[in-house]
Amino acid sequence: MSPGPRLHPRGVLTVATACLLAFTAAVVVLGSVPADTAVREALLSVTTPGVRAVMRVVNHLGDWRGLLPGALLLFVVFPRARAQWWLWVGLMVAAPVTEWALKHLVGRHRPEALSLSFPSGHSTAAAAFFGALIYLAGALPPALCAWVRRLAALMIVLVGVARVMLRAHWPSDVLAGFALGLALAALASLLSERWSPSPAAGPPPRWAAPPPPAPPAAS
Repeated sequence: MSPGPRLHPRGVLTVATACLLAFTAAVVVLGSVPADTAVREALLSVTTPGVRAVMRVVNHLGDWRGLLPGALLLFVVFPRARAQWWLWVGLMVAAPVTEWALKHLVGRHRPEALSLSFPSGHSTAAAAFFGALIYLAGALPPALCAWVRRLAALMIVLVGVARVMLRAHWPSDVLAGFALGLALAALASLLSERWSPSPAAGPPPRWAAPPPPAPPAAS
């Protein structure tokens, strides 16, 4: 089975930034995003006590309790992460700082509280961390890379769902957080490729596995 197409960080940065700008404009101009209420009510309607308990655990993947050990694991597994530790630590610092600033610029309140909600901080942090993992996983063998990336994408989505089910955010807060976090992860990935570490750290990872070599020409 042939690998998927290569997804360059610049493309991710462009699409994520465009989505973030669109959601921000909708909230600032309209005050809400179409379908926000309907999606939120649909998710809350299936939030049983058991589901809520699971979502509280998933929620930790978007705060320091999950991200700190996850970041340490990145440094253990990926030589490139260790060689450019300052870049990936900077990413995880930039995520909360940027979403905090955007929260105060937009000034949107949570569904059931007066604190600020746009974009979701947990969703931003999860997208930034797991977005970095998706990039760094390009150094893994193709089969393992594919599974790690699928799992990382699933974790991003689950954190966002948890934030809505726990009544902390509107769905558009979550989507804006995804966009912001992925944009920051893509920017860090671009900088990683620009400031390549020493050869001992290995070649730059790829967002998707490279295609297999062409068969030798027939004589």
